Amino acid sequence: MGIGVEALSALGRQGHLRAGLPGAVGRSRLRIRADRRHDREGAPARDRRKRGTQNQAIGKSRGGLTTKIVALVDALGNLARFILLPGQRHDSVGVAPLITGLEFEALIADKAFDSDALRTELNDRGALAVIPPNRSRAGTIPYDAEIYKWRHLIENFFQKIKEFRRIATRYDKTDASYAAAFHLAAAFLALK
Repeated sequence: MGIGVEALSALGRQGHLRAGLPGAVGRSRLRIRADRRHDREGAPARDRRKRGTQNQAIGKSRGGLTTKIVALVDALGNLARFILLPGQRHDSVGVAPLITGLEFEALIADKAFDSDALRTELNDRGALAVIPPNRSRAGTIPYDAEIYKWRHLIENFFQKIKEFRRIATRYDKTDASYAAAFHLAAAFLALK
């Protein structure tokens, strides 16, 4: 032929092309199967697959595997922001991401959020910290008990949102799908 293409050799005795090729190639025992991503038997290496609850906001507490929800509501009791934490994490860890970029005059929180760092940050912002002092604190810090009565808004929000069984029992495995369900339930409550 004039274009440099070689013709295929004739079929072998059994009618297969491979039989007619010199030095016919047989199957290697070390080949990688099409349905496997690696050449070894057994489970893939540890770094290749997801394991455990490291990034799913699930952690151990006294009641077993739990997720903490640290939420921020507005003056009407509607959800402003929230963050998911593993059950063993302290509540005050979630405050900094919630209040960044927000302007407010007062932050009403319970005793679990009583820390010098949070009080200092609120003081620097010019916001009032309405947080009763923790029992373990050496001295007492005054707080406005009349303003603190408005904390029922967050308690009412959690009471309403736990009516959604999916939120109360956390059916979702990943934190992204749980957060999406939480957003959906909060939006439904805000529209009521």
